[in-house]
Amino acid sequence: MAKASRFLLPAVPAVLLSIVSVQGGAAIAKGLFPLLGAAVTTSLRIGLSALMLLAVVRPRFGQLQPTQWRAVVPYGLALGAMNFLFYCALARIPLGLAVTLEFVGPLALALVGSRRWLDAVWVLLAAAGIALIAPWSGSGVDLLGMAFALAAGAFWAVYIVLGQRTAALLPGPVAVAVGMLFATLPVLPFGIASGNLQVLTPHVLLLGGLLALFSSILPFSLEMQALKSLPTRTFSILMSLEPVAAALSGWLLLNEQLTVGQWVAVSFIVIASAGATLTHQQPRPILPVE
Repeated sequence: MAKASRFLLPAVPAVLLSIVSVQGGAAIAKGLFPLLGAAVTTSLRIGLSALMLLAVVRPRFGQLQPTQWRAVVPYGLALGAMNFLFYCALARIPLGLAVTLEFVGPLALALVGSRRWLDAVWVLLAAAGIALIAPWSGSGVDLLGMAFALAAGAFWAVYIVLGQRTAALLPGPVAVAVGMLFATLPVLPFGIASGNLQVLTPHVLLLGGLLALFSSILPFSLEMQALKSLPTRTFSILMSLEPVAAALSGWLLLNEQLTVGQWVAVSFIVIASAGATLTHQQPRPILPVE
């Protein structure tokens, strides 16, 4: 064990590498959209992720109790819906804007029920960010893409709540492996209906494997490692950098250019997310699986 620990990254670099991995995976996914479409890309990513995790974790399905099944099944369904809606958004709007709008979900969850005046500042900042992204002139950012991203954010909030409940009943790796299996259910019918499954060549399957690795397996492993030693508050603040990382990834890997106003919008929502984390006693950890 001592030798293995020498290969583990410190907590903060592990989280930052997880962020880079997730956004790199999103760039791979967007590159597959012209060939596969969002539905098949999501099915491929989640399906291969489930197979990889099940092979590594090897959960004993027969030993799961009814209460554990009642927790992990809705958790998995929420995970699948979140990923599918995010990819639908990513097919229509830049990566940085998709992640920024998706962040509104966990931010709203962090602020729900709060009556402190400072939290109103974070709400106003987030609202201003959304307003700056919105295509008020009827051109620019795709309105349906924005709606998909906000819906993905809503399912992200549901995923966090259900994930906390599931983690209390199952070990983390088992919960994610079994949950990922059920995550295929809300996605696979759309993938089959799209009629694009015939293009799943060995080359495409290899890209799908890389997508599963960078978007699910690697970031999950790094985040679980970091959470063992990193306070939840620090972890959540670091995860608030996701929209900036997504915007930079879109610029570097996909040649997606954001306007000055859109960069300001990204900054507003990042500040709101970090501020909400700093001003709450027990922030919920943000565990993205885009």
